[in-house]
Amino acid sequence: MNPQAVDALVRQAMTRTGARGLALAIIADGQPVLVRSWGERNARGEPLRTDTIMYGASLTKAVFAFTVMQLAEEGRIDLDRSIADYLPRPLPDYSDAEEDYAPWHHLAGDERWRRLTPRILLSHRSGFANFAFLEPDGRLRFHFDPGTRYAYSGEGLILLQFLLERGLGLDVGAEMQRRVFDRFGMTRTSMAWRSDFTVNLADGWTSDGTAEPHDERSRVRAAGSMDTTIGDFSRFAAAFMRGEGLSAAARAEMLREQLPIRSLSQFPPLAPEPAGQRWPGLGAGLGVVTFEGPQGRGFFKGGHNDSTGNMWVCLERGRRCVVLLANDVRAEAAFEEIAESILGETGLPWDWEYSQFAN
Repeated sequence: MNPQAVDALVRQAMTRTGARGLALAIIADGQPVLVRSWGERNARGEPLRTDTIMYGASLTKAVFAFTVMQLAEEGRIDLDRSIADYLPRPLPDYSDAEEDYAPWHHLAGDERWRRLTPRILLSHRSGFANFAFLEPDGRLRFHFDPGTRYAYSGEGLILLQFLLERGLGLDVGAEMQRRVFDRFGMTRTSMAWRSDFTVNLADGWTSDGTAEPHDERSRVRAAGSMDTTIGDFSRFAAAFMRGEGLSAAARAEMLREQLPIRSLSQFPPLAPEPAGQRWPGLGAGLGVVTFEGPQGRGFFKGGHNDSTGNMWVCLERGRRCVVLLANDVRAEAAFEEIAESILGETGLPWDWEYSQFAN
């Protein structure tokens, strides 16, 4: 699709959805071939640019997984070793006051935490809810035996961060900066807030059109604290498709189906699973979701909050991707049309990812 056609496609989508800002990158044969932005970055009407700081949301999880795979290659961490082997104390022995991660002490008396491994945590098979604070009583608990099914959990990624920091003595923000952002020239990307971001920063819009200020996240959170730009993330996406930063074996392991996904939709994550598989070929990768389609194997990762909608979808054939960063959550309703118009029919189960837009 030529740039003029992409421009027309995006403008029509923004008009239809009411979205105020959207940025897009197209990767072909492992290279960024189009990086563009449309609309506004704030309620003052200042333009959204390709170097505007946007909230990465859960795209953070894919970049974190990429970092963990580097550590695994180096022998710093074993994907299949119990987290108990890395922590100085049993997980439930850590109190809220000293951890500042999640209420691990709520797991006291449930030894299933010892079954957790980095692989299980990266593939959203921990058994936790998305976050403990979303539980009716605010308590962290297992909803199923670890490893037995897919259920999206930011808490699982936070636990892996805790393991790296408390068990291995690493600074996750510094590791991601050195191993990913610096390596790929992502000069306007960070896991924690930087004061220089304020001069060209995207605020957001919610589903009812309310403007929301950009959250200055000062705490590194592996589940979703990354700020980035469409230009920067296109560099990471392209490098990933070229196979840079990981061995071929480690990259393949990240994209290998660890377990079939049987849920009817991604959210709510703990809904009962049907007996069969509604979306054949859909599987849990490490930090991403994998699928099979008419063009072969692909993978994707979304990111979302009340005023943000992001999507990174790629096809292995042709090393092709579309990256969509929107500072207006209403843009998500157009992601399927935009991505499929550019990539062709992918086989990505959009109704699973965005069940609120399903017919």
